[in-house]
Amino acid sequence: MILQANKLCKEYDQGEKRIFAVRNATFSMEEGEFAAIVGTSGSGKSTLLSMLGGIEKPTSGEVILDGENLYEARDDRLSEIRNRQIGFVFQSYQLLPVLTLRENILIPQMIAGGGSKYYMEELCDLLGIRDRLDHLPSEASGGQQQRAAVARALVNKPKILFADEPTGNLDKQSAKELLDLLMKTREKLGQTILLVTHDPEIAARADTIWRMDGGVLEKEGGTARC
Repeated sequence: MILQANKLCKEYDQGEKRIFAVRNATFSMEEGEFAAIVGTSGSGKSTLLSMLGGIEKPTSGEVILDGENLYEARDDRLSEIRNRQIGFVFQSYQLLPVLTLRENILIPQMIAGGGSKYYMEELCDLLGIRDRLDHLPSEASGGQQQRAAVARALVNKPKILFADEPTGNLDKQSAKELLDLLMKTREKLGQTILLVTHDPEIAARADTIWRMDGGVLEKEGGTARC
């Protein structure tokens, strides 16, 4: 098992009101699996993804990635895990506008202190953007920018790729092409993928579908609450 979460809860204080964003979520994934979490806006799915990816600390519960408890790790170790073992793709691309696509893609390797230029170019061939690498994000289409964001997320060969509404800013054709490319990375690289979406058509291509509603995560009829 590559990823496991046990009884994750996330609570916020909003004035005198207590908000339960995620309620006692239990989750697991196998290596090489493609799983999707589907739910409407505000259901808690992005908060859950942030906790699973080591970005946002849960109020309670644990996340274990490849046998290591993320929230028992020291801050420097957690940063290392996020850089080397986890890849993140966001809806808004989050590319630095003053850097070329190539420079954006290489940022994780620079932070890690080096990496394979050949592997980066192989990734860009796979994603169909090698001829755009020396262009700025403003000179690329939305689909090309999101492919560059995927390449950046994969360049350090992470154990798992988290994708938070990666097709949300794309038209239908570009969204289909991006999803096809994600499936290709899984086929060619054996990549484990966890994708969050509100689109049931996208979720339908996953091996496993989880549903989030009101902070409650459900798979095949099983629910858990705190």
